Amino acid sequence: MSTLPVYRWRLAPDGYATRRQLRARSLRPGGQGVAAQLERPRRRRAPLVAYLYRIELAKPVRPMTPAKWAALARANAARRRCPECGRDAGYIIPAALGMCVPCAFPEPCDSRRSA
Repeated sequence: MSTLPVYRWRLAPDGYATRRQLRARSLRPGGQGVAAQLERPRRRRAPLVAYLYRIELAKPVRPMTPAKWAALARANAARRRCPECGRDAGYIIPAALGMCVPCAFPEPCDSRRSA
């Protein structure tokens, strides 16, 4: 078993990239294994680790198909629908609330206004 080459933060040679850096170039690892490791030291804690992939072995990102676009639209619509009132909130419902803002914080009825 061979060990991965380990580089210090910002000192990796050209030709390596993280997943995010590959994605920024519209690439994906494409089944290749991790080629190297990047470590950022921290005080009194374990170092931060990032895995590096070879850029020349990366493949282009697969294009979205119409079925994937439709599935993504359905998933986003479900995240916008309030489970309490059933309306489309017009925004992604916060997970902390679990319902739209009007359902989470109903306005108290003021008897002085109606009189």
